Amino acid sequence: MSPQAATAMQPAKGPVPVKQSPRGDVLDQIHQTYDSIARRAFEIFSDNGRWLGHELDDWFRAESELLHPVHLEIAETDDNLTVRAEVPGFSTKELEINVEPRKLTISGKHEAQDESKKGKTIYSERCAKEILRVVDLPTEVDSSKVSAILKDGVLSIELPKAAHAKTVRIEPKTA
Repeated sequence: MSPQAATAMQPAKGPVPVKQSPRGDVLDQIHQTYDSIARRAFEIFSDNGRWLGHELDDWFRAESELLHPVHLEIAETDDNLTVRAEVPGFSTKELEINVEPRKLTISGKHEAQDESKKGKTIYSERCAKEILRVVDLPTEVDSSKVSAILKDGVLSIELPKAAHAKTVRIEPKTA
């Protein structure tokens, strides 16, 4: 493996850009993921001779090939929500984080390629991983103040809670 390829495979560390996204962007992303799984499931169905009765198995196999689980830990304090997500092998450039007041979306696509040439023989291997995790948050957050850092395959996201109006008792006065 070339030194450039080895460097490209190392996950990057540092801050990850966080986007405030309209609801349509998240739905578009979910639809694109669904379409990718459906295409792969149909390929599996075709490769197996188009036998009916195994559609669910084909779907689950396609889903497991294309999507990888994102394990989460969510902690809450008085002022913040902290989300830690396991995203091994992903760099900051391959991850996308979208925040709405009560929803967090983590997505990413990683493609690795390894090539070795021996004489006239060329060996090439590709691997694509895609993640998508949508989380309903237990409280509203201030999406303009969210920060995220990727270190050692763990994405840490700090979500400050939105300031809520305090309940104030008002005494009515007679006119």
